[in-house]
Amino acid sequence: MPQRVAVLVLDAVVPLDLGIAAQVLSYPEALYEVSLCAARAGRVPTTAGFAVDVAHGLSALSNADTVVVPGFAPHSRDLGPAVAHALRAAYLRGARMVSICTGAFALAQAGALDGRRAATHWMHADELARTYPSVRVDPDVLYVDDGQVLTSAGVAAGADLLMHIIRADHGATAAAAVARRIVMAPHREGGQAQYIERPLASVQGTSLAATCSWVLGRSAKPVSVADMAQHACMSERNFARRFVAETGTTPLRWLSNQRVAVACQLLEQTSASVDEVARRSGLGSSDNLRLQLRRHLMTTPTAYRRAFSTSNGRLRS
Repeated sequence: MPQRVAVLVLDAVVPLDLGIAAQVLSYPEALYEVSLCAARAGRVPTTAGFAVDVAHGLSALSNADTVVVPGFAPHSRDLGPAVAHALRAAYLRGARMVSICTGAFALAQAGALDGRRAATHWMHADELARTYPSVRVDPDVLYVDDGQVLTSAGVAAGADLLMHIIRADHGATAAAAVARRIVMAPHREGGQAQYIERPLASVQGTSLAATCSWVLGRSAKPVSVADMAQHACMSERNFARRFVAETGTTPLRWLSNQRVAVACQLLEQTSASVDEVARRSGLGSSDNLRLQLRRHLMTTPTAYRRAFSTSNGRLRS
């Protein structure tokens, strides 16, 4: 028998999240019986200005094998006792609970994420961790499979999670067939760390700005904290203390972040070899470049270039 999947359509649902869940799991190769449900049957508004007709109320959650909660806005709102109770009841009876993007906030509100590792969109990961301190939020991954509860990062990462679910339930052949239908890779490399906007620690207006500018002007050359301290006419210890106080990070961490940023720019905008990118960014060797990209962005130079390389001003797929 097909597994029963109930997709919970909350008011102001994110339509792409909803569409991904409803469409991907509805393909015959996926072997699921999908239904949409809401707090009450009827028209439910989306964040895109149109409404969705939903045939079922919350009773659909009571016999679903899997419950999927797409993102919604505002994600910090109180779901109301009826929705929260229905989600918690499904969780307690053992239904598989799945969220896409900010749908994780609904699962957290229902208590389904207590003590669990979880993912959500990187823009809201800190908020989820602050609001629900019992949840172990991982801001870097595309999705988290924590057994009964599975959560994904933002929007398109929902498709990655659904492909993972199909692969786990029905095998790689079924997952590959669905992937071909929706024209995506059965498995995407890396995590969402590579998509996160990470502003570098500002050094403008600090007493160390001149030294930092000097470092950036010779990014391809070896630079130590001792070199930086000497340029700033300070002892190494005093320089390190001043740097942390004025920028909020250590000199070595700032330097590493700068070099990774230069390497990413070179990977995006040039055809330089990995060895050349490593040399020009100051990371030295291709092995160190791979190590730093794995550490900072959870990806490889080749995968990063494939995802973000530009050609004639356009993003190359």
